[in-house]
Amino acid sequence: MESAAASTFDEAYYQRYYFNKKTRVVDPRHVEQLGAFVCAYLQYLRVPVRRVLDVGCGIGLWRDIIARHFPQASYHGIEFSEYLCERYGWERGSVVDYRARKPFDFVICQGVLPYLAVADLKQAMLNLGSLSQGALYVEAVTREDYARDIVDEDLTDPRIFRHRAEVYRRGLSESFLEMGGGLWLSRRSEVPVFSLECTG
Repeated sequence: MESAAASTFDEAYYQRYYFNKKTRVVDPRHVEQLGAFVCAYLQYLRVPVRRVLDVGCGIGLWRDIIARHFPQASYHGIEFSEYLCERYGWERGSVVDYRARKPFDFVICQGVLPYLAVADLKQAMLNLGSLSQGALYVEAVTREDYARDIVDEDLTDPRIFRHRAEVYRRGLSESFLEMGGGLWLSRRSEVPVFSLECTG
């Protein structure tokens, strides 16, 4: 099987999963709470956040969150969807092979990785390690989430891959320490953390 094509993420996709209140998978209030938690955790850990990259930024829900919590930080959104790039002015790019002149302090990758087949997923996780010199937030539903019946299959896109949690953990741990709550700290970061703050 192949990763989702760019044509998957057309206007109909975003109407279904983002704009229609009855069928959307994204609740802006939930994203606000999530963003407040993640940003507070970054501040607690004393991760300096000056440059932020949102990979697969969608409709830009994280942009205002970053502006509120890190007003001095620059926010850069990249998006695979041609439709969203045209509508919002994002830079077109993919988590698999996007390159930057220098790494970012904080990288956000929410709901993107499950659309990738195994080979692309491995490359994407390596690329995230190159893109972040500070922290990474990752959200990805796993096979175990489906097995535990905590995924609403009426709302969730049936085209995503059901990779095991261990696939994500193994791939990301090459470049990051898992901090819990979806937050990962780059092994290149000079931020000191206590042993029990890390999950591994």
